[in-house]
Order: sequence, then C-alpha cells, then structure tokens
Amino acid sequence: MKKTIKCMKCLCLSLLLCLGTLFSAHAQTGAYDLVIVSGTPSGIMAGIAAGKMGKRSLILERTTHPGGLVANGLGATDLITRGATGGLFLEFINRIKTHYVNKYGAQSQQVKDCVNGYHFEPSVGEMVLHDMLKEAPLVTLLTNRQFDADPANLIMNGNTITGIKVLNRETKQTEQYTGKFFIDASYEGDLIAAAGVPFALGREGIKEYNEPFAGVVYKLWASDAQEDGSTNMADNAIQAYNYRLCLTTDPAKRVAIPQPANYNREEYASIVEDVLTGHHAGIEYKQMTQAQKDSNARLVAQGLPPTGKFMPQGMQRLVNKVILPNGKTDANNQHRALVSTDLPEENWAWPSSSWEWRDRFAQRLKEYTLGLLWFGQNDPALPEWFRKECKEWGLANDEFTDNGNFPRQVYVREGRRMRGMYLFTAADATVVKTGGRPPVYASSLTASHYGIDSHATRKREKGKHTLEGFLSYGAAPYTVPYGVIVPPNISNLLAPVPASATHLGLATLRMEPCWMALGQAAGVAAVVSMETKETAQKVSIKKVQDELINQNSILIYYKDVKPDHPQFRALQFLGLQGYVPGWEAKLDDKASATDLADWEKLSGIKLKKNFTVNSKRGDVLQWIFEKTKNKK
Repeated sequence: MKKTIKCMKCLCLSLLLCLGTLFSAHAQTGAYDLVIVSGTPSGIMAGIAAGKMGKRSLILERTTHPGGLVANGLGATDLITRGATGGLFLEFINRIKTHYVNKYGAQSQQVKDCVNGYHFEPSVGEMVLHDMLKEAPLVTLLTNRQFDADPANLIMNGNTITGIKVLNRETKQTEQYTGKFFIDASYEGDLIAAAGVPFALGREGIKEYNEPFAGVVYKLWASDAQEDGSTNMADNAIQAYNYRLCLTTDPAKRVAIPQPANYNREEYASIVEDVLTGHHAGIEYKQMTQAQKDSNARLVAQGLPPTGKFMPQGMQRLVNKVILPNGKTDANNQHRALVSTDLPEENWAWPSSSWEWRDRFAQRLKEYTLGLLWFGQNDPALPEWFRKECKEWGLANDEFTDNGNFPRQVYVREGRRMRGMYLFTAADATVVKTGGRPPVYASSLTASHYGIDSHATRKREKGKHTLEGFLSYGAAPYTVPYGVIVPPNISNLLAPVPASATHLGLATLRMEPCWMALGQAAGVAAVVSMETKETAQKVSIKKVQDELINQNSILIYYKDVKPDHPQFRALQFLGLQGYVPGWEAKLDDKASATDLADWEKLSGIKLKKNFTVNSKRGDVLQWIFEKTKNKK
C-alpha cells in the first residue's frame, strides 16, 4: 500500500512537471493580460481574481511546488481576528475544513484539530491551492521559471512594462512573455527592483515615524518595556528567517532526525545552561524570585526539569509547536528561546542577492535546523529527561516526500519593501484611542489583523537576556489602503507582497491572510486598470472595491455583519466613509436622533423626510448608499 501511494505521488509530481513543459510552448506564443511573478498564495489569488473577471493570467513560479509558505509548513494561520479577512483567503480556509470533514467525518479529531480550517497540514494546503487553480481555467501556471532582479530581464516602453524574461530551470533556456499588466507577488520583491521602483531594506529608527520599538531594540517576550542596550536607531538589519517544520510523535509516521553533514555543536552549546537553569527570554523568567531559582537548581540536581510559568521544556524549548491534524505540528521558532530555528544576521543579504546565494543560504539554514534538533536529541551534556522528550519527535514521512520530508522553501518574513504611493506604518495597525479603531482608509482593499511582530535581527549576545529585534505588540483590525501596493513610477505594476511599509508596518502586513487578500485586490485592480485604460496610480478605487465585494472581500471589519448580509455592501462603503465608526454596525437597531444628524451631515441629504428614530439603522444606511453610490 505504501509503495502504491509513493508511486502515485511520484506520478502526480511527474504530471505537474509535464504540464509545466506543455504550457511553456503555449505561454510563449499566447497573449496574456496579466503576468504574475511568483506562485505564492498572494500570486495565486491575484490570478484567480483576474480570471473571475474574464482575464487571462500567467503565473511564473521558480519552484516545482507553488503555494509559498502555505505549502511549506506554515499551517497555523496567522490571523488574530477570524472573520476580519474574507474573499479568496476565506474560501481557501473553508475548503480546508471541507476537506477534513469529507475525508474524516464532521466529528473527527482531524476536524477538531483543523480549527475550522485555520490549521492544516502542508500537503493539504498545497492540494487546496492546486484545486483552486484547476477551477480557474484562465490561469496558466508555469513552474521552474526563475526571474532574476536585473533590468535586462524586463522589456520597457517608457514607464510601462511590456515583457519579461525568465530562466527555465529545466531547459536552462531564457523564455520571454508579454503582458498588459504585471504583479510582483514574490517574497523578495525582485520584480519591483528590476523595474526601478524605489524600495527600502533594514529598519527605520524611532525618529522617522515615531513607531514604538522601532530600530535597534531589546525587549523580553511578553514585556511592555525595552531593555538596556536599546537605541531605537535605524540600521540595515532584517528579521530572521527559518523553516516551518512539520513534526510528529506518531511512530508510524515519524522519521528520525538526521545529523547534518556540516554539524557544528558550538552553535547550540549555550542551550545546555538554559535547560539546566530554566533561563529563557520571556518576562516570566525575569520575574522569578531567587527562591524559585534555588528550587529549580535542586530539581535539576535530582535529574528533574526546572519549573516556572511558560517554561519551555524538551522539544518545546527548541521549537514552538502548534497542533495540526493527523498528529502533526507546525513547528516555528520558539519565541522564548535564545537559540531556536531562526538564524539571525546571516539572512540580511537575502532580499537583494542572487538566487545562487539564496540557494546556498537555504542549504545552510536547513543544516543548521537539523543540527539543532539533532543536538537536542543526542548531546550528552543535556539532561536525560530533555533528550528523551526530544527523541519522541521526528519529521512526518508523508510531507515533503520529494525533499527528505523537509520543507522546500525558506520562510522569508521580510524582503524588499516598496516605497509606494502610501507607506504603511505601525500607527496604521494600532488604535487611535482606547476601544477605537486604527485609522480607517476610504481606499481600503482589505481588513486584516495581526500584531506588530518581528523576529530577531541578531544572534545571541553575551550578557543579553533577549535577542535584539525580537518583539511583538498588539494591534486591532485595520484597513489597508490601495496605495500600499502601488509603485509611484510604473504604470502597469502592482506589488501586494513587497508592499509599501516600514519594517514594523510590514511586521503585520506580512502574514499570509493579508498577503492573499492584497493579491486578490491586485488582480482585481489590474483588470480594472486594463478595462478603463487607467494607470495603476489613477485606477478607480470605487470600481476595484465594488468588484472585491462581489468576490466576498471584507474592506472594513464589523463584529456583527458578515458578507452574506443583504446590507453588507452598503455598510462596507459607508463604513469606510465614517458612518459607522464602532466595531458593531447594529443594523437591526433603531436609528437614534444622533445617528440621523451625523448621517445627514456626512451625506448632505435630508433624512428626516424619509426616516424617523424608529427606522432601522440598516435601512437608513442602505438608502443613503443607494442615493450616493454613483458619486465619485
């Protein structure tokens, strides 16, 4: 049976590769409306969204497995407020849940562990994206197509891109494709760089945008304060990358962690003292009393683990594990550890380096990661209880089957950041006043919500109790203005992934749900631009938003109204104009005198002739929307 499954997987992979080759001849002779660089989830959503509007898209993906991090271990969806982001992202999530329900039954453990579709195995994430692409006949996907950030690889007519050159990694030949519009959906921002779009690398200082914890900063995890050594000055650092590992304790699926060829014990040696003392980078360790630390010393002397609030033990000290269906985990960097799967500093060159350099770093990061796990399972300086717990874990034998069960793609958290028509900062994701919203933008493309979250920028330093640059702090459901994806200087280019943001602004935008929503919006905006013959900079935002709502996107989040509500469209447009500033729309409640007065002022329309304080808020808002929807 196992042999049959393996053969079928090999056959499927061969078919995908053959399809890529077959598509090549067509792609080089066919005319495409939209050319998308990189088959990240954002790029895939851009193509599908354009296809819904009747336009043909070409996605050029460097690897053999499109889907970016969603197909490479990031199975714990990063979205704090579920329901804040809709559209194709939410369709993807609903398909995940449907898969587990259909395969295992509605009451199964797999369905419980998928958490309504927000937690999924890498292979399932990849499969669902493939299914969505198969149902989009106007989208052509080519794999093994590498775009290099060189102006020579673009054909330009003034400030308009007309063609693109990529390397076919199978044939080693250069291929050329033409299009009316182009989208940079790459994590690195290679297309915007080649097109001469201004971009930033590194971190802004606090003086530039007054962002809390900007620049060089030391901050204990879960602390609200900075530590000694913080200068808040700008620098060239970017946050660390890692691999999102799929681990399991299931003996039937568990693959032993191999010792990598270039194993270097010294990279992990400091972990031993952390394990013996319980030391970690969270505020909880700093708050421990001396009596608690003395008690832990006695426990360790007896061969027992130290105790404490949020004390990471065993494999949980090496990685942070989130449960996925079928006994698997999404294993990320452990935020409270000073040595984990992140590899700071060494990745700083990634965004602007060649693919040759990136591939070398990817191999280095893979060996470093396997070495960390092997160290935890085998190093004799570690206590027996620690090694024993770590040895319960291994790679999942049914994931990444063509890559030694190891993820195929590095988690590139931050690449080039475009300097576009609007610069998104931390202030755009944080509330203006207590209990209120962040700034609301009339040109919003999506709502989203994740904290300001940056991983470390420097490795462990002697005498420091936390990693420089590692921080997280709260945000609230926010709106993302159109200008974030628009370059200032190219007429037919949008960049939903290397978006226009500061380091800390991107620290929330960079989550896959938001990137997917921005990709969908870019696909829609590209079509509107083509149909109206307007540049990306001057496209009708209202037309873009109208189509996004047709595609079930959420432009502004309300707790009590979902996209299937009959007055959803009216609320979305009027909400962005300030008619309903609170978190609840209360569409079935009676309108107050204050409501009517405020809405008269905003709309310039007398309402008292048609409505009274006994009228439903939703009915009034719908009427205002109908009367004002054709205004520019």
